[in-house]
Amino acid sequence: MTSTSTTAIDTTAIDVAAAGTFDIPDLGPVRRLGYGAMRITGPGIWGEPADRDTAIAVVRRAVELGVDFIDTADSYGPGTSEEIIGDAFGEYPAGLRIATKAGLTRTGPNEWIPLGRPEYLRQQAELSLHRLHVDVLDLWQLHRIDPAVDRAEQFGTLRALQDEGKVRALGLSQVSVDEIKAAQEVFTVATVQNRYNLTDRSSADVLEYCEQQGIGFIPWAPVSAGELARPGGPVDTAAKELGATPSQVALAWVLQRSPVMLPIPGTGSIAHLEDNLAAATLTLPADVVAALDAAA
Repeated sequence: MTSTSTTAIDTTAIDVAAAGTFDIPDLGPVRRLGYGAMRITGPGIWGEPADRDTAIAVVRRAVELGVDFIDTADSYGPGTSEEIIGDAFGEYPAGLRIATKAGLTRTGPNEWIPLGRPEYLRQQAELSLHRLHVDVLDLWQLHRIDPAVDRAEQFGTLRALQDEGKVRALGLSQVSVDEIKAAQEVFTVATVQNRYNLTDRSSADVLEYCEQQGIGFIPWAPVSAGELARPGGPVDTAAKELGATPSQVALAWVLQRSPVMLPIPGTGSIAHLEDNLAAATLTLPADVVAALDAAA
């Protein structure tokens, strides 16, 4: 979903810290509104972006505005997103945390194939270290559990790399509660990254379990609102009433949904980035939250 507002964002009023912080197990506190770096690649999340300088500028601007948590993956490009993040800073600003993922291989634009063989996961961790120019990965997430490989082997590889000091914290992506429990027998699950937004709450049970366990929940596609954002729809109505944009309303709803929520809206545009980050200071009144809850 993109904003339909033509009103310029007052960037001096952007306060990412207003969204609060969450203490990621094995990693430490991060601001709850982060940045997802999937869109700084080419079409189909494949290859170079149209303008690499702009992509680097977006990453730098996110941090300049207060973001201290950036999420990427080895498969974005593949490799391109990590390379751009690694090249955006001569030295990473103090406190900036970079999360990445492995477990999906690419055969072309918009093609994603699970691959969880231990030797492949280990290779990808090493490549991520190289592309990001770091000695330790802050947060490394299994992008998908490969159904063709014993999941215990996949979990064991993550734990081994953590034990070797190459990874600080470990996470999972697009998993069930039972899969989280199985992983917890092998390592501390610090984060879970599942699709979650106003119109897709199919991971509500996973979110509830994360709340119980103190696990950070990273919703992907957090600004998606579908038909709710149509002209005259509940998101559009709320945005007009609050002097906000639809994207800001969607993000504010996600942030208010749970204290463990860590949305990472992604974009390759500085204007959209600033629009998204302005959601940190937007508080939805109870009646607006109720209306949005009921609408979906």
